Amino acid sequence: MARVLVIDNFPKEHLDALGRLGLVVDYRPQLAAEELPAALEAEPSTAVLIARSKEVRRAAIERGRALALVVRAGAGVNTIDVGAASERGVYVANCPGKNAIAVAELAMGLLLALDRRIPDGVADLRRGVWNKKEYGKAEGLAGRALGVVGLGAIGLEVVRRARAFGMRVVAWSRSLDEKRAQALGVEAAPSVPELFGRVDAVSLHLPLTKETRGLVGEAALARLRPGALFVNTARAELVDAAALARALDEKRLRAALDVFHEEPSGGSGEFTDAIGRHPLVYGTHHIGASTEEAQRAVADEAVRIVASYLHEGLVPNCVNLARRTPATFRLTVRHGDQVGVLAEVLTEIRRHALNVEEMENRIFDGARAAAATIRLSARPPEELLAAIRAQAHVIHVEVTEL
Repeated sequence: MARVLVIDNFPKEHLDALGRLGLVVDYRPQLAAEELPAALEAEPSTAVLIARSKEVRRAAIERGRALALVVRAGAGVNTIDVGAASERGVYVANCPGKNAIAVAELAMGLLLALDRRIPDGVADLRRGVWNKKEYGKAEGLAGRALGVVGLGAIGLEVVRRARAFGMRVVAWSRSLDEKRAQALGVEAAPSVPELFGRVDAVSLHLPLTKETRGLVGEAALARLRPGALFVNTARAELVDAAALARALDEKRLRAALDVFHEEPSGGSGEFTDAIGRHPLVYGTHHIGASTEEAQRAVADEAVRIVASYLHEGLVPNCVNLARRTPATFRLTVRHGDQVGVLAEVLTEIRRHALNVEEMENRIFDGARAAAATIRLSARPPEELLAAIRAQAHVIHVEVTEL
């Protein structure tokens, strides 16, 4: 029986749901990333892996002999070696948008905390210090401009909340045009530096990719006005750490961060990130998605993905399937739903040294006929087509250039 290995915290009712799918559930939330390769090798029937914050590295993927699906119980897949998974034909999927409200709520809470200096005020009261004059200097959020970088599910939720607070929103996204900006009630900025120069506060909501790594650097941060507010609940690597440190010191930028370049690998440990301990930084413990509501929604989606894979062979939210294969021609074969028909078709294709890049076979009502769609690396010669048409149960053959 196939196994599912779950290596991060996961609700019990969702573990039970995985078991009802016919899987042996191996729940090991204390397993470290370094221990994962050996754990997969020790249980060769593990077909599905569910992870949230722990890294799934190349060594783990290569040593999981039966591993076919890795599900990240969260948005993004930066903790998974997607390239290694693609090389071994392992599906990688995530659960985008399910924690959007939780992260947006934290982002707005951090904006309020920065403006009203709530953590500092609380700390003073706990030390027995009353300083109403100092903490009564907030500017307020209404009427101020918030820059939202990234308009995925989380960014859109932040836009909605910021507008409810009476803020003017300036947004940047590669896909944002004037028509969509008008529909969302935001102003479109042509670039990230341009956005930074037009706002009083910024909130980042981008995935980490090759294009977004270090996107917020000196050019953007230099455009912020002195004392501006900066919130990052997305990925630490979006920001040039040295440039942010300079902005904190030279522009008295005030920042609130939920993500850091140096984070403990587990749920607890020593915190050493220098920016996180800067006096103008409010930090939280990478908890943006960590509400009960969000975790239930993510777990629901993770179970749905596994169920779809097991029952239908389809992987929702798969991130590593080729958007375009090397195929140049599509061969469509309508045929009787008989044993051996496709085997004979594929034997002929092999005999002519053509590579099958993609293939699908659909059955019609009554299970008497089917249509096979086969994407090929080159044009099938007439000799091949004649051989397929000559087969007893083939109804029709058609070739389309892609």
